[in-house]
Amino acid sequence: MYMIAITDPFFYLCAIPAVLIVGMSKGGFGGGLALVGVPMMSLAIPPVQAAGILLPILLVMDIVGLLSYRAIFCRKTLAILLPAGLLGTLIGYFTAAYISETFILLLTGTIAIIFVLDYWFNDKSVRAAKEQNVFLGGFWGTVAGLTSFIAHAGGAPFQMYILPLRLAPPVMAGTAVTFFAVVNFSKILPYFALGQFDVTNLASSLVLLPFAPLATLAGVKIAKHINVGLFYKITYAGLFVISLKLIWDGLVALV
Repeated sequence: MYMIAITDPFFYLCAIPAVLIVGMSKGGFGGGLALVGVPMMSLAIPPVQAAGILLPILLVMDIVGLLSYRAIFCRKTLAILLPAGLLGTLIGYFTAAYISETFILLLTGTIAIIFVLDYWFNDKSVRAAKEQNVFLGGFWGTVAGLTSFIAHAGGAPFQMYILPLRLAPPVMAGTAVTFFAVVNFSKILPYFALGQFDVTNLASSLVLLPFAPLATLAGVKIAKHINVGLFYKITYAGLFVISLKLIWDGLVALV
């Protein structure tokens, strides 16, 4: 059986920048912008298919990220978030048959736009670090696992919990890398069971795969040496436009 990748040039026009942004984010440059992947790719293909194509690429990025942030993470934070995140992926698997593409469009667009608005309007003044909270961590961890399973969009709920802790930047990045590596690897069997890894999706993943380690390593290096202000402004503005497009498509599908 031949593996035939997607041939539509518009798909790669959307997918290659998406993979580059996701990779740099996974490397610690760009925070929760890994959620931009499915929305950008959903401009060219259905979001469910976009999630299936992106997962193998994310797994490669996770491996590179784990090697780059060896044992640099907050154990207490992971002890709270990881069990909840894995519960969220289970919920995603058992509810997948009942979740429509329209719902995924609306959910992905809404999460992304909330994340952008929070970045633009939230008070960024220095605040005292908050204490670990098992209840809040359990809630946001479960939401992160669920939204990660549905659309690889767990970055926003994950950051809702971890940012107020005010961890040192390398520790926060390493904690995020470790959390999403475990969550993403836990999605392999459920995605197989749901038919996400068909021949076309896997072939398309292979075409995009070379960009994954390069983008992640670039993210690690850039995060340590470059002012990211302009990058944030441009990328968040783009994510805002993409979010509006996804929400619009979801609302039109409801009519």
